[in-house]
Amino acid sequence: MNKIYDILLGNTKIGTTAFENADPPMGVVLGKISFADERFDYSFFKDYCIKNNVGFQEDIDLKLISTVNIPDLHVFDLAGLEIKGLAATISGMDDDEYLISVEGIPYPFYEDEFDHHYKSYF
Repeated sequence: MNKIYDILLGNTKIGTTAFENADPPMGVVLGKISFADERFDYSFFKDYCIKNNVGFQEDIDLKLISTVNIPDLHVFDLAGLEIKGLAATISGMDDDEYLISVEGIPYPFYEDEFDHHYKSYF
């Protein structure tokens, strides 16, 4: 059974993820975002990035966005433990799905928290 993680942008819970995918050697986990509210879309993230000076790339016609590290993007397990890495990003498009990626999660924490990804790789 996959663990569920809460995703917060600042103090606002924007959704959850199960971190279905990973790159263990790089300390990376990524997963589909299940948003808490339909207002979290391309326009929301673009406006957030502009207001908070967060870099991003976009395709306006497709309403697709890919951010660089968002310093105020935090992920917590259900016990309240924060999943910390070197960078946390969001990418996706309104007509498809959005993904969250946390990169550079240190060992041995990565191996303990994401043991199923670790064991399936090594």
